[in-house]
Amino acid sequence: MRAIFNEELQQVAEDLTSMAAAVHDAVEDAGRALFEGNIELAQDVIDGDAHIDALEHSINNQCVILLAKQSPVATDLRIVVSTMSIASLLERIGDLARHIAETARSTYPDSPLAPQVKDIFVQMQDFAERTTSTLSDLMTSHDEKAAQRLILSDDTMDKLFESVYTIARSDKWTATTDQTIDSVLLSRYYERIGDHSVSIGRRLVYMVSGFDPSKDPSRFIGVDSDGD
Repeated sequence: MRAIFNEELQQVAEDLTSMAAAVHDAVEDAGRALFEGNIELAQDVIDGDAHIDALEHSINNQCVILLAKQSPVATDLRIVVSTMSIASLLERIGDLARHIAETARSTYPDSPLAPQVKDIFVQMQDFAERTTSTLSDLMTSHDEKAAQRLILSDDTMDKLFESVYTIARSDKWTATTDQTIDSVLLSRYYERIGDHSVSIGRRLVYMVSGFDPSKDPSRFIGVDSDGD
């Protein structure tokens, strides 16, 4: 029975790794669609979201079956429950990538981004890509230190998000009403990608060590976002 449980748990882990890779690709392609005005790529992201949803559904079903048939306890239970949580959060990031792609498609051939904040969105996209790439790696490495660095990087996206609002409220703001709405919404999508990524990092730390980072952040002293 233990061998069967391990085999089934390994299949779940492989599906979660595939899901994380698909989410990273969606975020990357959504950004390209946004900045390049590539509606074909935008449509690919929109259509591809169904695959991400299907992976979440499959992972959750497999986990429910494991809980029902194997009644795992201790570490095994922590892994199964954390896997379901991570899959749900990855699905939400996939949805946000789809929202970005939908915005790019709906405003084509115009850009939804106000010129005053385009450079900020470039930074947001770069951060989102690096973060989701880290998540994809973490699915197989289970590197607790890398997960901690991801958690500590949360302020980066928050500050970028706040800067968009600050500029949009300034007297120098000259964007159209549509660009204003789209820029604010897009900044929110990116901010949520950052939040969900951090939540996944926390779940990974808990899954690996049993430690909940949200309850004792002081444990991260000495682990900075640059890995020093």
